[in-house]
Amino acid sequence: MTKPPGSLGRLEDLAVFMAGWQGTARPRIDRAQVIVFAGNHGVCDQGVNPFPQAVTALMVDNFRAGGAAVNQLARVAGADLSVVALDLDRPTADFTQGPAMDDAALADALDRGRAAVDPAAQVVALGEMGIGNSTVAAALCAALLGGPAGDWTGAGTGADDATMARKRAAVTAGAARARGLPPLQVLAAIGGREQAAICGAILAARAARVPVMLDGFICCAAALVLHAADPRLLDHCLIGHASAEPGHAALCAALGKQPILDLGMRLGEGSGAAVALSILRHALAMHDGMATFAEAGIG
Repeated sequence: MTKPPGSLGRLEDLAVFMAGWQGTARPRIDRAQVIVFAGNHGVCDQGVNPFPQAVTALMVDNFRAGGAAVNQLARVAGADLSVVALDLDRPTADFTQGPAMDDAALADALDRGRAAVDPAAQVVALGEMGIGNSTVAAALCAALLGGPAGDWTGAGTGADDATMARKRAAVTAGAARARGLPPLQVLAAIGGREQAAICGAILAARAARVPVMLDGFICCAAALVLHAADPRLLDHCLIGHASAEPGHAALCAALGKQPILDLGMRLGEGSGAAVALSILRHALAMHDGMATFAEAGIG
């Protein structure tokens, strides 16, 4: 191509990544999907979030009405948006007191995640919505990767000092209950339905050889469950952006993946992944459209 080798940096790497998963020298994105999974969490009974869980359903309505940030970002990225609300009227159990989900609830959420993936899509971006789910994500990281709760616990939607203290205590209690369990049992013990659905979607996409764009901290913490089971389960995954949540850098390092963007975002709902889809499109446009030196008559 008419450029020095490697001069377009990660754009070249992304084109090669997509070529490998599509099995073609000229990968394309004719159909892209963004999926937002939403769930509610019993751990909110511990006062870990400044907003009521009713906000989750209100945000789902906003997604479906086209009024959220991810709607605009998905549209610009040329992606269809799917929203999957997971029993919002039935929060998971408070994981500081017992398992968040039983085996049936875990299996149902995994299946609903699998079913949400469009097998005709050439890339799927995953996001989430759920009041309290940054606490869930921090507990998953602490249980699976170790370290004190403070290493993984950020302010989320804007927790004050008292809320942060309760949040760290909940993360500590949840991680202690789950540490040492098999990965899927960790997910059942302290995870949420949307985290389980994200895992199901990742597995369905892997089976269909569809690359996945993960969003930020909460989405990557869900993916960590699969990584703990077998790192190869995330071979088809990219991380869209570096979240401003304090635990995300260490989580990305544990997953062995470098985020595509670093814009200081921490909204969730797949917003960073949707922006990164546009970068992926740039990479493929460069790869598919650029002339070779021979075609351009250079050299």
